[in-house]
Amino acid sequence: MFTGIVEEVGTIQNSAKKNDIHQYEIQASSKFIQDVQQGDSIAVNGVCLTAYDVNPNSFYVDVSEETQKCTSFGQAANSNKVNLERAVTPTTRLGGHFVSGHVDGLGVITQREDKENETILWLQVPLELVKFIAVKGSICVNGVSLTVNQTNGEQCCITIIPHTLANTTLESVQVQEYVNIEVDLIARYLDKIAQISS
Repeated sequence: MFTGIVEEVGTIQNSAKKNDIHQYEIQASSKFIQDVQQGDSIAVNGVCLTAYDVNPNSFYVDVSEETQKCTSFGQAANSNKVNLERAVTPTTRLGGHFVSGHVDGLGVITQREDKENETILWLQVPLELVKFIAVKGSICVNGVSLTVNQTNGEQCCITIIPHTLANTTLESVQVQEYVNIEVDLIARYLDKIAQISS
């Protein structure tokens, strides 16, 4: 479980494919890695992955073919920047919202407007996710917990403050770029309850 509060931006250093598994080496600071143990869950651009071969300045993760298809890892390449967050602990402050690291689908940036003190992004989300996205509700974009400001059909609007922009990969996202989307867990479960009740 995660919060969507990115701890730091890492870098995909190397990638390889063995059979149907894609392996990535992710470079991060020694401060981030000092508490990472083999087998720990790490959110990498919002995707919950298992760390192994943990070194002082990097760790490795495996990405299945299915995850590769359903997330932005399908477009990942060496030297790509990625948002990193370690799993929550009982003493973690929950500053964002509950994030599982199970990406629901890929969104695409359709508009970007950079203002003096904020950046406004419009995203097109898959049709099947529209019912889970509400104004003032939470959405996770590339592992970043954000609030939905507006919705318009398959589009939703988010505003990013300077601190978030400077400390995540959202600083460099451009129009037509794909991003990982995870909808709010509560909305997903309420929908399931409504289906059972009807």
